[in-house]
Amino acid sequence: MGRVRGRVAIVTGAARGMGASHARVLAAEGARVVLTDVDAAGEGVAARIGDGALFVRHDVRNADDWARVVERAEGAFGSVDILVNNAGVADHEPIESLSEERFRREWEVNALGVFLGMKAVVGPMARAGGGSIVNVCSISSMVGEAGAVGYTASKFAAYGMTRVAAKEFGPKGIRVNSVHPGPIDTPLLHDAPGSADAVLMMKEMSPLGRIGAPEEVSAVVLFLASDDARFVTGSGYVVDGGLLA
Repeated sequence: MGRVRGRVAIVTGAARGMGASHARVLAAEGARVVLTDVDAAGEGVAARIGDGALFVRHDVRNADDWARVVERAEGAFGSVDILVNNAGVADHEPIESLSEERFRREWEVNALGVFLGMKAVVGPMARAGGGSIVNVCSISSMVGEAGAVGYTASKFAAYGMTRVAAKEFGPKGIRVNSVHPGPIDTPLLHDAPGSADAVLMMKEMSPLGRIGAPEEVSAVVLFLASDDARFVTGSGYVVDGGLLA
Protein backbone atom coordinates (compact mmCIF):
# COMPACT_ATOMS: atom_id res chain seq x y z
CA MET A 1 0.00 0.00 0.00
CA GLY A 2 1.03 3.63 -0.45
CA ARG A 3 3.07 3.17 -3.63
CA VAL A 4 2.04 6.64 -4.88
CA ARG A 5 1.30 8.23 -1.52
CA GLY A 6 1.39 12.03 -1.61
CA ARG A 7 1.36 12.20 -5.43
CA VAL A 8 -1.21 14.04 -7.52
CA ALA A 9 -2.61 12.24 -10.56
CA ILE A 10 -4.80 13.28 -13.48
CA VAL A 11 -6.75 10.45 -15.14
CA THR A 12 -8.72 11.21 -18.29
CA GLY A 13 -11.73 9.23 -19.45
CA ALA A 14 -12.36 8.34 -15.82
CA ALA A 15 -16.16 8.22 -15.77
CA ARG A 16 -16.29 4.48 -16.42
CA GLY A 17 -14.34 1.42 -17.49
CA MET A 18 -10.57 1.41 -17.28
CA GLY A 19 -10.31 5.11 -16.45
CA ALA A 20 -12.48 4.76 -13.37
CA SER A 21 -10.45 1.71 -12.35
CA HIS A 22 -7.14 3.55 -12.77
CA ALA A 23 -8.41 6.40 -10.60
CA ARG A 24 -9.61 4.04 -7.86
CA VAL A 25 -6.36 2.06 -7.80
CA LEU A 26 -4.15 5.16 -7.70
CA ALA A 27 -6.29 6.62 -4.90
CA ALA A 28 -6.16 3.36 -2.95
CA GLU A 29 -2.36 3.56 -3.16
CA GLY A 30 -2.29 7.05 -1.69
CA ALA A 31 -2.59 9.45 -4.63
CA ARG A 32 -4.94 12.40 -4.79
CA VAL A 33 -6.72 12.05 -8.10
CA VAL A 34 -8.33 14.43 -10.56
CA LEU A 35 -10.77 12.48 -12.71
CA THR A 36 -11.74 14.04 -16.02
CA ASP A 37 -14.30 13.15 -18.67
CA VAL A 38 -17.01 14.63 -20.89
CA ASP A 39 -19.41 12.29 -19.07
CA ALA A 40 -20.74 13.75 -15.83
CA ALA A 41 -20.91 10.22 -14.39
CA GLY A 42 -17.34 10.89 -13.34
CA GLU A 43 -18.71 12.97 -10.48
CA GLY A 44 -20.13 9.82 -8.92
CA VAL A 45 -16.86 7.94 -9.33
CA ALA A 46 -14.96 10.77 -7.61
CA ALA A 47 -17.54 10.96 -4.81
CA ARG A 48 -17.19 7.25 -4.12
CA ILE A 49 -13.41 7.56 -3.94
CA GLY A 50 -13.73 10.30 -1.33
CA ASP A 51 -12.03 13.53 -0.28
CA GLY A 52 -8.85 12.78 -2.19
CA ALA A 53 -10.64 12.88 -5.53
CA LEU A 54 -11.98 15.68 -7.72
CA PHE A 55 -13.98 15.49 -10.96
CA VAL A 56 -13.54 18.06 -13.75
CA ARG A 57 -15.56 18.10 -16.98
CA HIS A 58 -12.95 17.99 -19.71
CA ASP A 59 -12.74 17.61 -23.47
CA VAL A 60 -9.25 16.26 -24.14
CA ARG A 61 -9.34 17.78 -27.64
CA ASN A 62 -9.29 21.29 -26.19
CA ALA A 63 -6.03 22.93 -25.04
CA ASP A 64 -7.87 25.46 -22.87
CA ASP A 65 -9.63 22.60 -21.09
CA TRP A 66 -6.27 21.01 -20.41
CA ALA A 67 -4.93 24.23 -18.90
CA ARG A 68 -8.02 24.44 -16.68
CA VAL A 69 -7.62 20.82 -15.52
CA VAL A 70 -3.98 21.36 -14.53
CA GLU A 71 -4.92 24.59 -12.75
CA ARG A 72 -7.72 22.86 -10.83
CA ALA A 73 -5.43 19.98 -9.88
CA GLU A 74 -2.71 22.30 -8.60
CA GLY A 75 -5.22 24.46 -6.77
CA ALA A 76 -6.86 21.53 -5.03
CA PHE A 77 -3.96 19.18 -4.37
CA GLY A 78 -0.60 20.65 -5.45
CA SER A 79 1.81 19.95 -8.29
CA VAL A 80 0.88 17.23 -10.77
CA ASP A 81 3.08 14.13 -10.56
CA ILE A 82 1.17 11.61 -12.69
CA LEU A 83 -0.83 11.84 -15.91
CA VAL A 84 -2.79 8.87 -17.23
CA ASN A 85 -3.96 9.62 -20.78
CA ASN A 86 -6.79 7.12 -20.82
CA ALA A 87 -9.63 8.84 -22.70
CA GLY A 88 -10.50 7.10 -25.94
CA VAL A 89 -13.25 6.45 -28.47
CA ALA A 90 -13.65 3.75 -31.09
CA ASP A 91 -15.72 3.35 -34.24
CA HIS A 92 -16.13 0.07 -36.06
CA GLU A 93 -16.57 0.76 -39.75
CA PRO A 94 -14.70 -0.21 -42.92
CA ILE A 95 -12.56 2.47 -44.56
CA GLU A 96 -14.89 2.81 -47.53
CA SER A 97 -17.90 3.72 -45.38
CA LEU A 98 -16.29 5.51 -42.41
CA SER A 99 -17.06 9.22 -42.54
CA GLU A 100 -14.36 11.86 -42.34
CA GLU A 101 -16.13 13.34 -39.32
CA ARG A 102 -15.99 10.10 -37.35
CA PHE A 103 -12.36 9.49 -38.34
CA ARG A 104 -11.45 13.00 -37.14
CA ARG A 105 -13.22 12.40 -33.83
CA GLU A 106 -11.20 9.25 -33.16
CA TRP A 107 -7.98 10.95 -34.19
CA GLU A 108 -8.64 14.03 -32.06
CA VAL A 109 -9.61 12.16 -28.90
CA ASN A 110 -7.11 9.31 -29.11
CA ALA A 111 -4.08 11.12 -30.57
CA LEU A 112 -4.49 14.89 -30.29
CA GLY A 113 -5.76 14.43 -26.74
CA VAL A 114 -2.59 12.57 -25.78
CA PHE A 115 -0.40 15.25 -27.37
CA LEU A 116 -2.24 18.08 -25.61
CA GLY A 117 -2.13 16.25 -22.29
CA MET A 118 1.61 15.71 -22.40
CA LYS A 119 2.13 19.29 -23.53
CA ALA A 120 -0.01 20.61 -20.65
CA VAL A 121 1.84 18.78 -17.87
CA VAL A 122 5.47 18.79 -19.01
CA GLY A 123 6.20 22.30 -17.71
CA PRO A 124 4.53 21.87 -14.30
CA MET A 125 6.06 18.41 -13.83
CA ALA A 126 9.53 19.64 -14.76
CA ARG A 127 9.29 22.56 -12.34
CA ALA A 128 8.22 20.16 -9.58
CA GLY A 129 11.21 17.88 -10.23
CA GLY A 130 9.72 15.20 -12.48
CA GLY A 131 6.82 12.85 -12.89
CA SER A 132 5.32 9.95 -14.80
CA ILE A 133 3.06 9.93 -17.86
CA VAL A 134 1.21 6.77 -18.85
CA ASN A 135 -0.50 6.70 -22.24
CA VAL A 136 -3.16 4.03 -22.53
CA CYS A 137 -2.87 2.72 -26.07
CA SER A 138 -4.09 -0.71 -27.22
CA ILE A 139 -2.85 -3.84 -28.89
CA SER A 140 -4.39 -2.10 -31.91
CA SER A 141 -1.35 0.19 -31.80
CA MET A 142 0.78 -2.83 -32.71
CA VAL A 143 -1.30 -4.67 -35.32
CA GLY A 144 -3.77 -3.65 -37.99
CA GLU A 145 -7.42 -4.18 -37.05
CA ALA A 146 -9.87 -4.46 -39.94
CA GLY A 147 -12.91 -2.26 -39.46
CA ALA A 148 -11.14 0.06 -37.03
CA VAL A 149 -8.96 2.32 -39.16
CA GLY A 150 -9.43 5.49 -37.09
CA TYR A 151 -8.88 3.70 -33.79
CA THR A 152 -5.86 1.79 -35.06
CA ALA A 153 -4.25 4.84 -36.67
CA SER A 154 -4.76 7.04 -33.62
CA LYS A 155 -3.43 4.41 -31.22
CA PHE A 156 -0.37 3.85 -33.41
CA ALA A 157 0.18 7.62 -33.17
CA ALA A 158 -0.15 7.61 -29.39
CA TYR A 159 2.42 4.82 -29.14
CA GLY A 160 4.83 6.77 -31.36
CA MET A 161 4.35 9.96 -29.36
CA THR A 162 5.09 8.03 -26.17
CA ARG A 163 8.55 7.16 -27.44
CA VAL A 164 9.26 10.67 -28.69
CA ALA A 165 8.15 12.20 -25.39
CA ALA A 166 10.26 9.74 -23.41
CA LYS A 167 13.36 11.04 -25.20
CA GLU A 168 12.38 14.70 -24.90
CA PHE A 169 11.15 14.60 -21.30
CA GLY A 170 13.73 12.24 -19.79
CA PRO A 171 16.26 15.02 -19.08
CA LYS A 172 13.48 16.83 -17.18
CA GLY A 173 12.98 13.86 -14.86
CA ILE A 174 9.71 12.79 -16.53
CA ARG A 175 9.16 9.18 -17.54
CA VAL A 176 6.73 8.38 -20.37
CA ASN A 177 5.42 4.88 -21.01
CA SER A 178 2.45 3.21 -22.66
CA VAL A 179 0.07 0.41 -21.74
CA HIS A 180 -1.49 -1.75 -24.47
CA PRO A 181 -4.61 -3.56 -23.28
CA GLY A 182 -6.17 -6.36 -25.24
CA PRO A 183 -9.82 -7.29 -24.74
CA ILE A 184 -10.88 -5.85 -21.39
CA ASP A 185 -14.30 -6.13 -19.77
CA THR A 186 -15.38 -2.51 -20.23
CA PRO A 187 -18.31 -0.69 -21.87
CA LEU A 188 -16.04 0.23 -24.80
CA LEU A 189 -15.65 -3.46 -25.62
CA HIS A 190 -19.28 -4.42 -25.13
CA ASP A 191 -20.66 -1.37 -27.01
CA ALA A 192 -19.01 -2.52 -30.25
CA PRO A 193 -21.19 -4.11 -32.95
CA GLY A 194 -21.14 -7.89 -32.74
CA SER A 195 -19.33 -7.70 -29.41
CA ALA A 196 -20.72 -10.98 -28.03
CA ASP A 197 -19.28 -13.00 -30.92
CA ALA A 198 -16.03 -11.03 -30.84
CA VAL A 199 -15.59 -11.59 -27.10
CA LEU A 200 -16.19 -15.33 -27.53
CA MET A 201 -13.61 -15.46 -30.34
CA MET A 202 -11.04 -13.55 -28.27
CA LYS A 203 -11.56 -15.88 -25.32
CA GLU A 204 -10.94 -18.85 -27.59
CA MET A 205 -7.79 -17.25 -29.03
CA SER A 206 -6.35 -16.19 -25.68
CA PRO A 207 -3.82 -18.52 -24.01
CA LEU A 208 -5.51 -17.65 -20.71
CA GLY A 209 -8.96 -18.39 -22.09
CA ARG A 210 -10.64 -15.17 -20.98
CA ILE A 211 -10.80 -11.42 -21.40
CA GLY A 212 -9.18 -9.13 -18.85
CA ALA A 213 -10.55 -7.07 -15.97
CA PRO A 214 -9.93 -3.31 -15.80
CA GLU A 215 -8.03 -3.72 -12.53
CA GLU A 216 -5.48 -5.93 -14.29
CA VAL A 217 -4.58 -3.01 -16.55
CA SER A 218 -4.65 -0.60 -13.60
CA ALA A 219 -2.01 -2.69 -11.84
CA VAL A 220 0.40 -1.99 -14.70
CA VAL A 221 -0.56 1.71 -14.75
CA LEU A 222 0.19 1.84 -11.02
CA PHE A 223 3.57 0.20 -11.52
CA LEU A 224 4.55 2.71 -14.20
CA ALA A 225 3.32 5.64 -12.11
CA SER A 226 5.29 4.52 -9.05
CA ASP A 227 8.95 4.55 -8.11
CA ASP A 228 9.03 0.81 -8.79
CA ALA A 229 9.41 1.85 -12.45
CA ARG A 230 11.92 4.63 -11.81
CA PHE A 231 14.28 3.30 -14.54
CA VAL A 232 11.52 2.56 -17.03
CA THR A 233 10.69 5.00 -19.82
CA GLY A 234 9.84 4.80 -23.50
CA SER A 235 8.41 1.32 -23.01
CA GLY A 236 5.11 -0.28 -24.05
CA TYR A 237 3.52 -2.87 -21.77
CA VAL A 238 1.11 -5.33 -23.38
CA VAL A 239 -1.74 -6.50 -21.12
CA ASP A 240 -3.66 -8.89 -23.35
CA GLY A 241 -3.59 -12.34 -21.77
CA GLY A 242 -1.16 -13.49 -24.45
CA LEU A 243 -3.52 -12.72 -27.36
CA LEU A 244 -0.80 -11.24 -29.55
CA ALA A 245 1.35 -14.29 -28.93
